[in-house]
Amino acid sequence: MKTQMFEMTRMWAMVTGLVLAVWYFASVYFGYKASEMLPMLVTAIGGFEMFLYGQDVWLRRRSKHG
Repeated sequence: MKTQMFEMTRMWAMVTGLVLAVWYFASVYFGYKASEMLPMLVTAIGGFEMFLYGQDVWLRRRSKHG
């Protein structure tokens, strides 16, 4: 996968996660019943982003030490 394509995938995952999180907290704030799937989606996307961040840190550290 090209680097630019990988970065765009991460960007879309971040935007999607933020939109879903805002949607969830807005529904809680306004008293609507949120879907049970919505917090799981936010958690899954957040976990995906945390994994990618950890992978980036590991790859950068590995490249500095050979």
